[in-house]
Amino acid sequence: MDGSKIRTLSGGVNQSGLRNHNERLLLSMLQRNGPMPGSDLARIAGLSPQTVSVILRKLEKDGLLEKGTPVKGKVGKPSVPMLLAADGVFSFGINIGRRNAKIVLMDFVGSVRAEATTSFDYPLPDELFSFLRSGITELTDVLPEKLQDRICGIGVAAPFELWNWHEMVGATAEEFALWKDIGFQDEIAEFSDLPVHVVNDATAACRAEHVYGRGKEFRDYAYFFVAAFVGGGIVLNHSVFEGHQGNAGALGSLRSVGPNGESRQLIDIASIHLLEARLAEVGLDPSGLWSNDDWSSYERYVEPWIRQTAQELAKAALSTCAVIDFEAILIDGGLPLDVKRTLVERTRRYISNQDTRGLIPPKIEAGEMGRKAREIGAACGPIWSQFLLKSNAGLSDTA
Repeated sequence: MDGSKIRTLSGGVNQSGLRNHNERLLLSMLQRNGPMPGSDLARIAGLSPQTVSVILRKLEKDGLLEKGTPVKGKVGKPSVPMLLAADGVFSFGINIGRRNAKIVLMDFVGSVRAEATTSFDYPLPDELFSFLRSGITELTDVLPEKLQDRICGIGVAAPFELWNWHEMVGATAEEFALWKDIGFQDEIAEFSDLPVHVVNDATAACRAEHVYGRGKEFRDYAYFFVAAFVGGGIVLNHSVFEGHQGNAGALGSLRSVGPNGESRQLIDIASIHLLEARLAEVGLDPSGLWSNDDWSSYERYVEPWIRQTAQELAKAALSTCAVIDFEAILIDGGLPLDVKRTLVERTRRYISNQDTRGLIPPKIEAGEMGRKAREIGAACGPIWSQFLLKSNAGLSDTA
């Protein structure tokens, strides 16, 4: 990431009673911008050098920060940059997908230390929570015992209203009705004392892109994640916006029109499950869509799928910009890199041919996180809740 593209956060306060905010602010600035000396942190945050020095010493003592290599300047003593300590905090991220579930153990700088995966025809509670119980135990044991108490929580990325999935995955309504009475916090509390944070799976992917991908380049953008079922998220003023009920950015529900003029949703005409169904229809095994990053053996069927998906994403992108004038639309998903690049380029092309009267066409860009976005975004939840500024709204932009 080119540092010049990262918009800097600022806005500290010196009152002693708000120390917790200032700690989060400095940690967030280091997470966002990378290693920085205390003098730069003080200048950008608007805090006194003494205040910053005290906070940095405390955070280093707590194991959250560490000193980098001193940098020699033209005059004076070398400056010592501070950086996040990778072993300072850990978090579990869980993604519940259509065909599999994944758990990752992520450290403070966003690196995945270990992961576990299970596959199924479709997710049902007993099987899923059995996997989570054993998987969390297994991944905890990956860490040395002295670091295990630095695991701060469990993030869960799950589809909105999972019980309504039955028709899409080929299950019975009775089987999936079990999810209506399931609370992830309560179920996980049966085998873990860690706090649990639940987020919509597409919003989690958006969060991962915003924190570790290209999201740092833009102030406001809409994000489409093309997976078995397309979803999305939105970012306003440098912050992932989840909405009052946690369902903001439900871009898969945007309206479209079917081939016979019927009302459809984006999820029905721009999702990978349509390609899966087409492959099964012609007698091909579609499992390769989920298990590898090479779709070349399906090329004959991928090309028309890209064409239709790009057309729908172009229309959906302009619909979102009619509400908020996003500067960019980011597109990512569970796609091979070459397929994603083609999809993004086609979407750009289709937008240029759309009726954009009254609109400012956004940039169309590719996301960077790919298949791992949802579980990494889920793992962000507990860390942000306890150590970083979850929302950057109201912070001045000095870039």
